[in-house]
Amino acid sequence: MRPFELRLDATLASDGKESFYWTNDGNSSLLGALGPSLGRLGVVPKLNIDLVRVAVAVYAADRSTPRKFGGSDWNQREIGLTVPVSDASFWSERAGDLAAMLAFLSGDVWSLGFVERPAPVEEIHLPAAAAERVVLFSGGADSAIGAVKSRLELPTEGHHMLVSHYSASHIAPIQEALATALGTLIPGRTQTHEVFHLARRAARIDGSEYDSEPSSRSRSFLFLSLGLAVASVHNVDLWIPENGFASINPPLGPGRRGSLSTRTTHPAFLKDLNTFIQQAGITGQIRNPFASTTKGEMVSWAMDQLGPDAASAFLSATNSCSSTGQRSFGVPLRVQCGVCFGCVLRRAAFTAAGLHDASEYADPRGNPALGRWLERTSVVPAVRAFAERGVRPRDLMALSLPHEYPLSEAMDLTNRGIAELAGYVQ
Repeated sequence: MRPFELRLDATLASDGKESFYWTNDGNSSLLGALGPSLGRLGVVPKLNIDLVRVAVAVYAADRSTPRKFGGSDWNQREIGLTVPVSDASFWSERAGDLAAMLAFLSGDVWSLGFVERPAPVEEIHLPAAAAERVVLFSGGADSAIGAVKSRLELPTEGHHMLVSHYSASHIAPIQEALATALGTLIPGRTQTHEVFHLARRAARIDGSEYDSEPSSRSRSFLFLSLGLAVASVHNVDLWIPENGFASINPPLGPGRRGSLSTRTTHPAFLKDLNTFIQQAGITGQIRNPFASTTKGEMVSWAMDQLGPDAASAFLSATNSCSSTGQRSFGVPLRVQCGVCFGCVLRRAAFTAAGLHDASEYADPRGNPALGRWLERTSVVPAVRAFAERGVRPRDLMALSLPHEYPLSEAMDLTNRGIAELAGYVQ
């Protein structure tokens, strides 16, 4: 097991653990302006601050522990964490439940320990306006449609908050432009856009480089924890909009059960996380307003609300790509690869809704090396085989859906999602 710890001061550890430093004095292992007491957000409850610290430590450790590919457990690592919190005994009693949720999310074995540390003193910045809802706003099409739904459902003078997190710099301008466009599309309401650039630095404070693991399935846990912290200040729910087909996450094949398949909005994960935060007394609840909807149905709904021209321009400006490999061939990261699963699902959704897709995808014409890379990495053949094969009830029974989630509803949703994919790839 590889041991890590999060420290709130720059004193060096002496027990052999790899340390991440989150401080206010510049000697930090983390990027971003957010301090470890979250004073920038307002008066955040102590347990929500603790949850963010846990999530920061998990994300940093995840990014610093390369996976070993090959064998039946290629995607599983054993990671130990020690986290400074406001009440060590409180969190120690719940360490097993939290570790189990992290294992479900990342596919790894987590061991969590806690030490009691006072919160560093920070200036408290009170929010400019009270929000009636907080929406996670990643810059993808689903989150953009969720922001449309939230804004439309606000009272005429209502206010909501969009919460974004990025580690790759090309995402931030996309998030900012979409937030601005949203205000123009649906006037009369107000919003605040809170953007977090909270990530582990490439190098330690002594200048040596960290190991790097690109999959980082735990980033979503950090995103959720930050969203809950913002929502706790306003005592409102947190929305995480994502289509229900992707949330169920039926694998394209055995290889998709590994670290590149997300379980962020899987019904079981959200149910367990909501139960955990409720029983622990942590402020906030998480809701996915599109849990029973396919991506194509979401796009169609947005087209009905905004009109086809406005919906096409707005949603085409979103980014659903999970790939960075196009950069090696001179293609800027704002240009989506077009062939990863996120891109294929996106393109299928536009097609199913009959909406013009003006998104910019990597064009291999004139670049044979790029063409070979796109062909090699494309999931289209796997998606085509998946659409032809379909799913059976027993396939869905193996996906750890909550007992209260009717299998018939899961089958219907999955078949609708598969039909959208088939309409694009076949």
